[in-house]
Amino acid sequence: MDSSANETLPNNVENKSARILPLVLKNVSYEKAGMRLIKDLSVTFNFGSLTVILGPNGAGKSLLLRLCHGLIKPSKGTVDWCGPKVSVPQRYQAMVFQRPVMLRRSVIANLSHSLKYRGINKAERTQKIDNILQHTGLSRLAKVPARLLSVGEQQRLAVARAWSLDPEVLFMDEPTAALDPAATHSLENIIGAIKKSGTKIIMSTHDLGQAKRLADEVLFLYRGRLLEQADASQFFKKPNNDLAQSFMRGELLWWNRQELKPPEQLKERRQK
Repeated sequence: MDSSANETLPNNVENKSARILPLVLKNVSYEKAGMRLIKDLSVTFNFGSLTVILGPNGAGKSLLLRLCHGLIKPSKGTVDWCGPKVSVPQRYQAMVFQRPVMLRRSVIANLSHSLKYRGINKAERTQKIDNILQHTGLSRLAKVPARLLSVGEQQRLAVARAWSLDPEVLFMDEPTAALDPAATHSLENIIGAIKKSGTKIIMSTHDLGQAKRLADEVLFLYRGRLLEQADASQFFKKPNNDLAQSFMRGELLWWNRQELKPPEQLKERRQK
């Protein structure tokens, strides 16, 4: 990735202010097939810091991101954007998924399509695309069909496409889960640049090392419940919640509380 000074970064933080933030979730629950997957969750996301959502598989991290982004609606509770431009919150947010979906076009055409859809004129599109390609290390691949890129390059393109839209909030669902260490390092550098440009990043991961490298704030989820919200420095020094402490030690959370009983089916099998 280009290591240019901050003043050359797209949409420098000094020129930004909150447009749709804060994002406030109150008593949010989400049910599917009779199962409550998110349970009475309340949290506020403010402008600025990089928030990492931590938790084991099945904790509800991806669901929480989708609820925040508006891809699914809560079964109960409210998800409210509280900034001055809340009438069009979709315009100021973007999301990057674990597995990027690319158009069957070149790298540059993938970027141009998103910007054109937003109504940005050709001259401005060209300037934005050149800038984003430079800062994501994709300039040499500009004319390559997206389907021919490596997995890491495709994910960089997905991030570049989202960043080009100048989101105030960027949701990222375990963006490096399928990447090798080199590609992960490259993408983490880009995430750092996006943060410096003034975009609020809310991302999920189960990688403790990555969370320590990137997070300003940590939310710890387990079985659909928010068990802890803390500054990253405090959380990684010593979480307040006992299950979060166990997670930090790399322990299986299943048996770490006496009141967490095995499911009825397992108890029945044991009795037999």
